[in-house]
Amino acid sequence: MKFIYYLLISLIIIITGGTAFAQNTADVSLLIKQGVQLNNEGKYAEAIEIYNQALKIDTGNLYADYGLGFSLLNLNRGNEGIPYLNKVVKVNNKLTPWAYDLLGSIYDKNHESEKAIAAFNLGLKADPKYQRLYYNLGLVYFRDKQYSEAEKCAIESIKLDPKYANSQRMYALVTFHQNKRAAALMGFCSFILLEPNTVRSAEAFGNIGHILQGGILKPAPGEKAPQANDANTIALNQAITQAVAETGKKKYASPADLLPAQLTAIFTAIGTLAEKQTGDDFFRKYYAAYFYQLAQSPNMHAFARLISSAANKDEYAKWTADHSKEVADLDSWVKTTGRGF
Repeated sequence: MKFIYYLLISLIIIITGGTAFAQNTADVSLLIKQGVQLNNEGKYAEAIEIYNQALKIDTGNLYADYGLGFSLLNLNRGNEGIPYLNKVVKVNNKLTPWAYDLLGSIYDKNHESEKAIAAFNLGLKADPKYQRLYYNLGLVYFRDKQYSEAEKCAIESIKLDPKYANSQRMYALVTFHQNKRAAALMGFCSFILLEPNTVRSAEAFGNIGHILQGGILKPAPGEKAPQANDANTIALNQAITQAVAETGKKKYASPADLLPAQLTAIFTAIGTLAEKQTGDDFFRKYYAAYFYQLAQSPNMHAFARLISSAANKDEYAKWTADHSKEVADLDSWVKTTGRGF
């Protein structure tokens, strides 16, 4: 009898309170939409006020909790957002990996690497296909100089979103820090293909020049210089050195003709060598095979010009004006040539 009594009471509440409940739900939904719009506009303080209004109406609204965490992080008040995000991650829903991403970012900003790594990994457990979690986790490993772990994260991030330039850049940097010169070179080239003519692409081109000259990244104080300690990496590094040396023996009509000759020789040597190697399928299929195909195409001069464009903007603009067909052909090749994993 008690069960029936309570059931009747519940039905009465639903019936008599239905209109008010529907109104409250509509109000909260509208507030959440307003908060999202304010966040998109960078008006984080105003968004916080809106989300707090939503929580006064619906104290358990996880979207408002997540929105508050997001807004507070962007106002450099991330620690204040942790309790709200912890409420979200206690419930397994589509917001869970997003909330872990924000929590990891807050801990990373606080230089709490272990907590950040744990949060990002929990996010990946909730959603293994959340690309940004891999990228952010890789950044933490990179800052902690755990370059091998950062490389793994960069690879997974690239697999999920190959056109995300930041992942290509991270892959290039973390492999460069490990003295994996072939991987770094092709990573920087891939990054510039996605993001040419920026300050970061000019920096990437500088690193490419450093690699071609046989250099490695200067270690930080107290850090050991990277050593290529596996046979495959040593062989690939030597292939670059040999290709540069061979092209250096020849004469070219202009300095601009040297870079495509160097890259063609390197991509050909690495592509041929990588086909015989085992152990790093991602590098062999995604990078070495792709740039080997490029080296066999008639697009290397246009490619070399593009790679160096950020460092020579005026010269590149003049060259493209006179070589529109070569530019279009390279663009078409990039768009139609697939890359495997």
